[in-house]
Amino acid sequence: MSETADPLVLDFVEWIAREPRAYAEVIATWKTSCPRLTIWEDAADRGLVARETRPGIGLTIAVTQDGAKFLRANGR
Repeated sequence: MSETADPLVLDFVEWIAREPRAYAEVIATWKTSCPRLTIWEDAADRGLVARETRPGIGLTIAVTQDGAKFLRANGR
C-alpha cells in the first residue's frame, strides 16, 4: 500500500473504532470506484479490522487488536 493511502486507512480505522459498523454501512460509506483507493480492503488485509457476526445485528466490521495498536501509534 502506498504511503499516501495511510491517512485514509487511519481515518477509516478510527471511524470503525467508534463503534462496530454493519457491513452494509461500511460498503455504502467507504465504497469507491477507484481501484487505487481500496481503503477498507487495505485495512482488512493489514489485519486492522475484521468481519464479525454479532447476534441481532448480523455481519459487522470491528477494529482488531492490531487496529487499536495502529490507532495508538498514530496518536488517535
